[in-house]
Amino acid sequence: MAESLKMKIAVLGATGQTGQYLVNQALQQGHTVTAIVRNPGKLSLHHDNLKMVEADIFSADSLKTHFKGQDVIMSCLGFPVSFFSAVTGYTLSMNSVISAMRESGVNRIITMSSWFTEPNSARQSPYVIRFLLLPIIRGVLNNMHEMEKLLETSEDINWTVVRPPGLKNLPASAQEFLTHEGYFVPNSGGNAVGRGDVGFSCQKKKKRRSGGNNGINEGSVQPKNTNLL
Repeated sequence: MAESLKMKIAVLGATGQTGQYLVNQALQQGHTVTAIVRNPGKLSLHHDNLKMVEADIFSADSLKTHFKGQDVIMSCLGFPVSFFSAVTGYTLSMNSVISAMRESGVNRIITMSSWFTEPNSARQSPYVIRFLLLPIIRGVLNNMHEMEKLLETSEDINWTVVRPPGLKNLPASAQEFLTHEGYFVPNSGGNAVGRGDVGFSCQKKKKRRSGGNNGINEGSVQPKNTNLL
């Protein structure tokens, strides 16, 4: 697909903070965006190339109509920590998304997860991360990991997972990102990245084709000046 070709993009989680950055960036690049939301009132943006629709992210039947004709699905969905029950939103929604993609003939998806979804990936992290932060968010990370494994077994889906660290409400910095497919960076120097940079990274990956085997962006989203060693 030519680099200059404009695309049709369906965005899940478009009313979230990262999703709003992604939608704005896609529109600025001239793409046509379908924002699939639960509450349209949360997205105040208006644009000739933006269509806002309501759908249930846990229902393939609800999603498939809006997926039809799209070039790529981008998901910025997030689900809160729960101290009383297992977090299941990532896998339940992804099951519906994958089913809807198959029924509508779309096979490209880019979705977000996080650092530390891989078991034992925090072994060299600071004490405060290993023993204070991670126990609090472990339920979220576990379900993100299950979502990643679900994508790995979906051989007909061309997918990319972007794993940012902590997120800041900052626009894209225009810095390059250093990351390698299939390579997780366990001990990098940074622990947060702007939501605008995450959106920018997703935009750059939307045209990637895996050529048979599906890929995962296992590295975190890293600014150029971050120490990766």
